[in-house]
Amino acid sequence: MTDAQETAADSSLRTTGGAPPDDVAPAPIPLLEPREGIPPVVASEDALARVVAAFAAGSGPVAVDAERASGYRYGQRAYLVQLRREGAGSALIDPVGCPDLSGLGEALTGSEWILHAATQDLPCLREIGMTPTGLFDTELAGRLAGFPRVGLGAMVENVLGFSLEKGHSAVDWSTRPLPDPWLRYAALDVELLIDLRDALEDELDRQGKLEWAREEFDAIAAAPPAPPRKDPWRRTSGMHKVRRRRQMAAVRELWTARDQVARRRDVSPGKVLGDAAIVEAALALPPNVQALTALPGFGHRMGRRQLEQWQAAVDRAKALPEAELPQPGQALTGPPPPRAWAEKDPAAAARLSAARTAVSELAERLHMPQENLITPDTVRRLCWEPPKHPTPDAVETALAGYGARHWQIEQVAPLLLRALSSTA
Repeated sequence: MTDAQETAADSSLRTTGGAPPDDVAPAPIPLLEPREGIPPVVASEDALARVVAAFAAGSGPVAVDAERASGYRYGQRAYLVQLRREGAGSALIDPVGCPDLSGLGEALTGSEWILHAATQDLPCLREIGMTPTGLFDTELAGRLAGFPRVGLGAMVENVLGFSLEKGHSAVDWSTRPLPDPWLRYAALDVELLIDLRDALEDELDRQGKLEWAREEFDAIAAAPPAPPRKDPWRRTSGMHKVRRRRQMAAVRELWTARDQVARRRDVSPGKVLGDAAIVEAALALPPNVQALTALPGFGHRMGRRQLEQWQAAVDRAKALPEAELPQPGQALTGPPPPRAWAEKDPAAAARLSAARTAVSELAERLHMPQENLITPDTVRRLCWEPPKHPTPDAVETALAGYGARHWQIEQVAPLLLRALSSTA
């Protein structure tokens, strides 16, 4: 580790101006104001063409953000896209009025996109034709630099000394027209993103971690879209209470029926029927609508037609032949839960304990979360099925096969090799 890395915490946790003396009140943090006011919302093809031309003519990286209507609408589509670039200013684009932003995406090809928590916004941006060829993730940069709070507001405050307006992050962004206070909030999300990126780049460079961050950013930009989740109904909250296969079938039928209704009405599934109600109905397997109505979540406010469709889902599960009932749990594609290791394979449990301790100590010295140094799943897989002959090359090859980046392998391979060898 370099001297810079040893002192990383001192600088990465700094706040603007340092801590005041005990007898001096801290200066108030100024509230960030839009430099050019709130830009008009772009909702027509003519206005979009002007934005594309302006951003194509701009210079330097592009700050990008997107607002979704999670908890209100079905899916994770974007309902507002915010951008800012030197020479172009800020822009707010309505993907409802302009559903195809591929022209804008093409105009920004080759430019670095700055996003905060990029993996959250990239899926909805891809849906409307915007995919970066290179990016800088300010949230991930903050993690690598050792900041204890990496939300955008905290980062802007600690690094740049400005306070962002709060209170509109969880609103229904599908609302039309969008209120001015919401648009102001959205515009401010990209107002200082370029400045934050530059400050974090300097900090990462000072700590000797800039190349590490670039590897991470390249991996995010190159990652393919996540495949559809298998058996998503199994993630129903409270599923641990459901033990019998026919009850599991009821959860599956109710979840599927709810998903179809939510998709058709374009509302969040939780607004159609809560997870708790699904689990209650699956556990009780009510014989009729009257019995269903007595269960929590199926009260008098629910119409007869709705109750009948949920009862029909339960009845379908009750009528399934035994061979078509779901199996209890999904087939494991990796090692078993660590709590079972001591009984199943004591040697593997010892390897995992040694590896976890070593990774934890190194992460603390590097001032970053353990999961950013190396994913816990990678450590588990390596310890459960270690190379037959644990040599440096074998361990490095195994880590690369699990998706570890070059910098991660360079940092953790020696200590993981020692953990495997010491317990052999």
